[in-house]
Amino acid sequence: MAAPIYLDHSATTPVDPRVLEAMLPYFCERYGNPSSVYGLGREARKALDDARQTVAEILRASPQEIVFTGSGTEADNLAIKGVAKAMRAEGKGNHIITTQIEHHAVLHTCQALEEEGFEVTYLPVDRTGLVSPEALEAAIRPTTVLVSIMYANNEVGTVEPIAELAAIACAHGIYFHTDAVQAAVALPLDVEALGVDLLSLSAHKFYGPKGVGLLYIRRGVPLFPQVHGGSQERRRRASTENVPGIVGLATALRLADEEREAYVGHCRPLRDRLIQGILDAIPYAHLTGHPTQRLPNHASFCFEFVEGESILLKLDQHQICASSGSACTSGALEPSHVLTALGIPPEMAHGALRLTLGKATRPEEIERVLEVLPAVIADLRAISPLYAERAGTRP
Repeated sequence: MAAPIYLDHSATTPVDPRVLEAMLPYFCERYGNPSSVYGLGREARKALDDARQTVAEILRASPQEIVFTGSGTEADNLAIKGVAKAMRAEGKGNHIITTQIEHHAVLHTCQALEEEGFEVTYLPVDRTGLVSPEALEAAIRPTTVLVSIMYANNEVGTVEPIAELAAIACAHGIYFHTDAVQAAVALPLDVEALGVDLLSLSAHKFYGPKGVGLLYIRRGVPLFPQVHGGSQERRRRASTENVPGIVGLATALRLADEEREAYVGHCRPLRDRLIQGILDAIPYAHLTGHPTQRLPNHASFCFEFVEGESILLKLDQHQICASSGSACTSGALEPSHVLTALGIPPEMAHGALRLTLGKATRPEEIERVLEVLPAVIADLRAISPLYAERAGTRP
């Protein structure tokens, strides 16, 4: 049986063999607890320190500003809850600004804080998914303590003008967090150039292991820990450190940083071929997200008169792995909150398809998708009374 064509790299990526090789010794041979004082523990501590140093150099930060977490979701929670609660305790305010298209790791965290008395403004976006700097400026209040805006959107691939947005927050003395989970393989992560105070990453999005993430916290940013029970991570995140996972994260991030130019050069022309081929071959197909200011591996569409889940099932029969949006909301009956925020009608949003490429994606795989997908859409529309009515073939 032929290997599946995997076009869901925004959901997760395979672990790079070089990353696995770096991790393996820390499962069985160098298994010590990094808090222990004997040799095995010191060996684990050195691996942890080396990984932190590697990450810090890539982010242009200091090692003391890096906190390892169990996921990107936890990093988002720690950033938003940690700063918001610390600032409120200092009497600085209780207002947070985010956007309507954030990942649920951010949105649900903000909604939870609303239940605790915080006020949240959810900025709108334009039809392409871009946040307006003017809208951010207008939303700022004397009580605003944090802005959280994602670097790149997981569902439509739009890349936000983070440096410009962060500069507005900085000018008002407000801390700025970005969920950069989708950005690591394709976009620069220099926190000084971006001007951010906090930045979240998740290893499994850039060819590292699942179950490990990180949060960059600029020195001096107040933060209440959200996980208690130990003094790990400078008392900012209790729990025995996942040494194999952290070693894997650091190795994967180093490879992503070293190979970013090659990755972009590989993915972008394949993405462009995929987008143009789909728009040329399938009527009533609409590209979602920004046409150019988007991730180089990301192609997302809405197809009228079909359901996204049906498209996925049909593609799976051809061993093509894709998504209808965020992997975290798969199976939801409601239309995507991201597509709704872009002004896409619910009936069209239900026909969403996301195809995200990776460093192993081959040109012949793209051609195979362009061969299969038009027929899949045509077959589904053949049983759609709405399409028959639009096409003028309804009896």
